[in-house]
Amino acid sequence: MAYPPAAQSSPPRQPSVKVILTSADLQRVVDRIAHQILEKTQGAADTVLLGIPTRGAPLARRLAARISAFEGISVPVGVLDITLYRDDLRRHATRAVGPTQLPAGGIDGRRVVLVDDVLFSGRTVRAALDALGDLGRPASVQLAVLVDRGHRQLPIRADYVGKNIPTALAESVKVTLAETDGADEVRLYGEEAR
Repeated sequence: MAYPPAAQSSPPRQPSVKVILTSADLQRVVDRIAHQILEKTQGAADTVLLGIPTRGAPLARRLAARISAFEGISVPVGVLDITLYRDDLRRHATRAVGPTQLPAGGIDGRRVVLVDDVLFSGRTVRAALDALGDLGRPASVQLAVLVDRGHRQLPIRADYVGKNIPTALAESVKVTLAETDGADEVRLYGEEAR
């Protein structure tokens, strides 16, 4: 009796990975966003940068440092933890609540620029806006993101975008920063390579 040839198992597929921004690219993008903030805010007058953890906080500090290097002015920087304002707390494991640190003088009557690494559905920004409402009444709120990958679920757009990256829903964008991950890079992880 003849048996059909055994099917050969193929090696597991590896996800495709593409480097979108190198360390040097990321530095140029931060410089460009800092210049744009200076231009759109009349020299960052009465402006506060609030980073959304995890990677938005070091990005906000970098932007403040670059603004200082370009114009010699100090822009107040703070951290806005949005954990308790997220709408997905029941669906995902709870992460530890971090500190919210507002700069001296608070946010009342000032222009607040929220800073985050990736803009995707818009839900993180919605949570940040809810958190801001509990902390004070800014004169205006703007949004700066390193990467906008599309696929919004809410009507939110960034005022300052480092890089627009069209993505598929199955893809993911991973930002690494020296302060949190040991290196600066942005990668796009695709669906499994075919």
